[in-house]
Amino acid sequence: MNSKQRAYLRSLAMTMPPIVNIGKNGVTDAVISEVDNLLECKELIKISVLKNSDLGAKEVAECLANEINAVVVQTVGSKITLYRVSKKDDIKHIQLPQ
Repeated sequence: MNSKQRAYLRSLAMTMPPIVNIGKNGVTDAVISEVDNLLECKELIKISVLKNSDLGAKEVAECLANEINAVVVQTVGSKITLYRVSKKDDIKHIQLPQ
């Protein structure tokens, strides 16, 4: 992924609310499964790491990205943005700039 594509995804994610919260239990199998399903449906999601979590946002981002083969678009404070191309045909796919 080049910097132009990353900037485009950041601009799309700027108006999105976080749809997954990571709390004190950290990155569990249920969280991994949920994020995997959401990426398959939406391709781009935002995650919030709560203050009571033992892990930092960058640690959570790396862990999730490795587990589900996603790309970390950005981490800002306690917010993470992940992207992965969906295999589904019935959704609106994000067209990345060249």
